[in-house]
Amino acid sequence: MEQSRARRELVKNLRRRGIWDENVLEAIRTVPRHLFVPAESTHLACLDEALPIGFEQTISQPYVVAMMTQALALAQGDRVLDVGTGSGYQVAILAGLCAEVLTMEVVPELSGAARLRIRDLGIDNVRFVIGDGSQGLSDYARFDAIVVAAAAPEAPHPLLDQLAEGGRMVIPIGSRKEQRLTLIKRVDTDLIRTDLGSVRFVPLVGPYGFVDL
Repeated sequence: MEQSRARRELVKNLRRRGIWDENVLEAIRTVPRHLFVPAESTHLACLDEALPIGFEQTISQPYVVAMMTQALALAQGDRVLDVGTGSGYQVAILAGLCAEVLTMEVVPELSGAARLRIRDLGIDNVRFVIGDGSQGLSDYARFDAIVVAAAAPEAPHPLLDQLAEGGRMVIPIGSRKEQRLTLIKRVDTDLIRTDLGSVRFVPLVGPYGFVDL
């Protein structure tokens, strides 16, 4: 009950900060974020801040998760590629808003733990893959939406190639220390970019991310 009240307060705060998509807000309200953080951080789960989850990774702050998800403008029939499974929280948010989520993680332990959380929540439209997210999943392309929860110096070409016509990708682009969250939409042969603001993410590992960590 306490966590439920905390999530309702979180939703009010996100609405005040400009999150307007009611489907996204409802997902934030219903997905139990406290199950996606370490036990010692449960009391912090519904604060609007990033939290460490081990392996030098974090669970993104709810505002950033909501902003990225809102920018994707998901439809119920969409197929989504999620790069950087992490705790699985973003996966849980996405899964209720689209037809299928394929999620990639380079750290096997994080992927395994996230898989169990998603299973225990009864979510059955997610496929987990351990591998290099900077190269995406060409065998399963194309995707209506791609969300990347790690920073890259530029948008990886393999991910851009895997966007369907009208597809949207949200990715932090910049240096290791600071990035601009960028929405990229494929329209015919064009890629239209929109700047969504300043963010800080962990680096994307792989040949199309930061290779000299």
